[in-house]
Amino acid sequence: MSRSIHRLLSSSAALAVLLAFGMLAAGCAGTPAALSDIRYDFGPPKPAASAGAMPAVKVLDVSAPDVLESDKLRYRLSYADAQQTAAYANSHWIMAPSQLLTQRLRGALSSRGTVLTGADGVSAPMLKVDLSEFEQVFDSQSESHGAITARATLTQSGKVIGQRTFIARAPSSSADAAGGAQALATASDDLVAQIVAWLGVQALVAAQ
Repeated sequence: MSRSIHRLLSSSAALAVLLAFGMLAAGCAGTPAALSDIRYDFGPPKPAASAGAMPAVKVLDVSAPDVLESDKLRYRLSYADAQQTAAYANSHWIMAPSQLLTQRLRGALSSRGTVLTGADGVSAPMLKVDLSEFEQVFDSQSESHGAITARATLTQSGKVIGQRTFIARAPSSSADAAGGAQALATASDDLVAQIVAWLGVQALVAAQ
């Protein structure tokens, strides 16, 4: 084999190696973006509106069906098939929505009085919230809203004082996971405000 042909083959082999390395490096550089997982919460709590004080209340952890007891950010294409739900692959909550709502509700009520949990051995009114809907609903390919439904039950000494179902809706700023998270955070604050206002007009008996 002549030296010129050998040099040509060597150069071609080196070029192939460089190209292969370049493609591999480009693939590696793109991997983090492809596998990234964005985490959402409800953002900073809004300042509580001035209101009268309330007796101590036990606020149990918000309960939810199994499908909502995860960190998945769920959505529904109501314009296509209203009976099917799905979840974003690379966008999640930092914890289950029921846990986020528990924190938000306790935080809002703490500005009105003492907030206890089910573990406290104090005889006080008990608030139980059951979450049944928490999802981004797409009304069309470009428009969506956050939808939350929950039932609140207030008991004391084993007797039901009051019960009510609350519904909160908020438009999404964009038709994607970020817009859904924003809409559900806004709807969550609305839901919490509704529950706090309802609780404020109930005949609560001070803890003993």
